Amino acid sequence: MKHTTKKPIFAPMFTGIIETIGKVEEIIVSGTNKTFWVTSSLSQEFKVDQSVSHNGVCLTVEEIQGNRHRVTAIAETLQKSNLDTWQTGDLVNIERCMLMNARLDGHIVQGHVDTTATCISRTALDGSWEFRFTFPSAFAALVIEKGSISLNGISLTIFNVTLNEFSIAIIPYTFEHTNIKNIDAGSVVNLEFDMIGKYVARLAAIPH
Repeated sequence: MKHTTKKPIFAPMFTGIIETIGKVEEIIVSGTNKTFWVTSSLSQEFKVDQSVSHNGVCLTVEEIQGNRHRVTAIAETLQKSNLDTWQTGDLVNIERCMLMNARLDGHIVQGHVDTTATCISRTALDGSWEFRFTFPSAFAALVIEKGSISLNGISLTIFNVTLNEFSIAIIPYTFEHTNIKNIDAGSVVNLEFDMIGKYVARLAAIPH
């Protein structure tokens, strides 16, 4: 009997709830592509061809060696995300795709990064942290007060929104269990805007 691999009916989805932090161990440049070896506590549980979110970018696991796995980013991904700036030793937010029978604790995230944002301030408060970011104003219609955003793969609520800036507040748990603790003024992060908002903006832009 001939066995064939069944492809999933739906594209991978994520929730923006980070499961663990990985570390970039090795970077290999091949043409316009970059291949990354990442170590993490979940690498041994991955399977080849599995989709995994790395800093909010959906990448395919190509190889597994013990507690590390290999993924590759092509030119399109490198241009629209912060993966092109990764260096060995950098920490990466890791999330496996959601299960159909699991709770959606964050919001629907596709792992398709839209653009990047730059941190312009980081303020330590009494028990929390507040970060402010600037982003391309071309995406202003997709950023709303108290809306959801995926930042380095983390599902967060934004506030104090202007044409090209927004703020986020970080609780201690998120600060300790994601790479947000390494973000400071000048740091570049990946942004994915709310999928429903993108569809609405697209429909509104089409002449009727």
